[in-house]
Amino acid sequence: MKNLLKSACNELNLNINDNQIDEFLKYKDLLLEWNEKINLTAITDDREIVLKHFIDCLTVCKFVDFNNKTFIDVGTGAGFPALPIKIFCKDSYPTLLDSLNKRINFLKTVGNELNLQNINYVHSRAEDAGQDINFREKFDFCVSRAVANLSVLAEFDLPFVKVGGYFIALKGPLLDIELIEAEKAITTLGGKIDKIENINIPFTDIQHKLVFIKKLRQTPKQYPRKAGKISKNPIK
Repeated sequence: MKNLLKSACNELNLNINDNQIDEFLKYKDLLLEWNEKINLTAITDDREIVLKHFIDCLTVCKFVDFNNKTFIDVGTGAGFPALPIKIFCKDSYPTLLDSLNKRINFLKTVGNELNLQNINYVHSRAEDAGQDINFREKFDFCVSRAVANLSVLAEFDLPFVKVGGYFIALKGPLLDIELIEAEKAITTLGGKIDKIENINIPFTDIQHKLVFIKKLRQTPKQYPRKAGKISKNPIK
C-alpha cells in the first residue's frame, strides 16, 4: 500500500513523504476498525480505500495549496476530503462538520492518533451552521464530496465561503446535467462557476470532475433555508 500511495501521488505530480504515507495507512486502519461499529464506508478493500478515497480526495491538491488557508468540509462523514487534504497540507486549517456525533468522535480519534494540529470538529447540521455568525462566510474554501445534487450542495456550502473564496465540489460523470439545474442556485447564492477540471484517478478507470465555484458576493440572509426545504425544494 505504501508503494501504491506513492506511485499514485507521483501520477498526480504530488510530492508525498514517508511520514505522510504512514499517516494515511494508520487512517486506513482506524477507518476499517471503526467501520465495524458505525457505518463509515462501503469500501473496505485496502487498495480501493487508497485509490477511491485517499487519492480521489488528494486530486484537489493538484490545483489548490491549502497551506495557511481555512477550509470547511460540510458533511465530511469519514473525513473525506478534509482529512486527506490535511495530511497532505499540514499547515492548513480545516473545519470538519457533520450532523452525526459518532462520526465526529471517529474524526477526533483520527486527528489525535495522527497528531494533526489546528483542526476544528463541529457537530451540527449544515443548515444551522450556515446561519451561525461563527461559520458564515468565514472560510477561504469549502470542499465537498457529498452525493447530493449540485444545486442542493451549493445552498449547503456557499454560505460558508468568504467573498473571493471558492466552493470546490468533487463530482461524478453526470455533472453536465447537474450544472444546468444548478445554474440559478449558484448565481442566487452569490457564486459563479470559475472552472471545471477533469480528473482520472490513477490506476483505475474512474473519471471525476472538480467544480470550482467562486464566491463573488455575499449570500442572501435567507439562505441556507431550514432543514428539509433545501433537498425537497432546490433553488430553480
